[in-house]
Amino acid sequence: MRRIALLVMDGVRMFDISVVTEVFRNDRLAGGADVFDLRTCGIDREPVTLEHGAGMTARQTLSWLREADLVIVPGVTSPTAPFPEPVLRALRSAHGRGTPVAALCLGAFVLAQAGLLDGRRAVTHWHATALLGLRHPLVKVEPSALYIEDDNVWTSAGVAGGIDLCLHLVRLGHGAETAAAIARAMVVAPYRTGDQAQFVDEPIPVRDEVDDLLSAVRTRALTELEQPLTVPRLAGWAGLSERTFARRFLATTGTTPAQWLIGQRVLRAQRLLEQTDLPMDRIAAESGFGSPVTLRQHFVERVGLAPRDYRRSFRRTG
Repeated sequence: MRRIALLVMDGVRMFDISVVTEVFRNDRLAGGADVFDLRTCGIDREPVTLEHGAGMTARQTLSWLREADLVIVPGVTSPTAPFPEPVLRALRSAHGRGTPVAALCLGAFVLAQAGLLDGRRAVTHWHATALLGLRHPLVKVEPSALYIEDDNVWTSAGVAGGIDLCLHLVRLGHGAETAAAIARAMVVAPYRTGDQAQFVDEPIPVRDEVDDLLSAVRTRALTELEQPLTVPRLAGWAGLSERTFARRFLATTGTTPAQWLIGQRVLRAQRLLEQTDLPMDRIAAESGFGSPVTLRQHFVERVGLAPRDYRRSFRRTG
């Protein structure tokens, strides 16, 4: 993944363009190694108007998408507006050739209008998930993901979710060290926790000033993930009814207790796969899944790879 096509057209968000250019800058790497060839691509080389009236001119036309290893669509200011048919056609053609296509934030609406999200899982900014499902009912909207992939189509949540996705794509294409070097240069975390965050080290929750009680429960759960934790048991730790606990947990974390547990167990399994040679039954036990079958089921759903394939690709050596 070296040649990156960044789509530009009227109404795209400046922040998302900045995210892509920051992540895929060659001078972020030691010696300015020629790792990426990032080019802005538009319908033509006429100036386009971004949000807030800013302007820019694409370096290439849409024909360069045929050369690209990855096509990125930034977020847009008007997700319900009709997008230019040449753009939609170029995106369909790129994906049809097997080129990965990624959208940041509300850029998911561009992919949806192109038909690339029909029947596929996708995410967008949390405030627009309902709108995406309403406008494009064939899309399988995942409201809580940071980013997600389905059939070579990537989408991400709002704002910083685009950074998460871009760093993840770098890691897939160029390895963990390159992604970590870029993250350090940008002064951002190389991985963030979340329901669909990929390749993440096991998190330690920050003290929750709004609800110290639930923060303590999460901290304790992280130290006992290998145990048969259940929502009633967690509620008991908090001294709350199961219903009240679930409601307050969702309000505090944005996800349900059960889904949070699955996410943390997947994260622990990822860490064990990256850093140890433990057999799958041990990894399943230590991450709290109990069996390799259950581990594989949740791991594939969250990460998109089978545990053995993940280990083969991301086992840390040296």
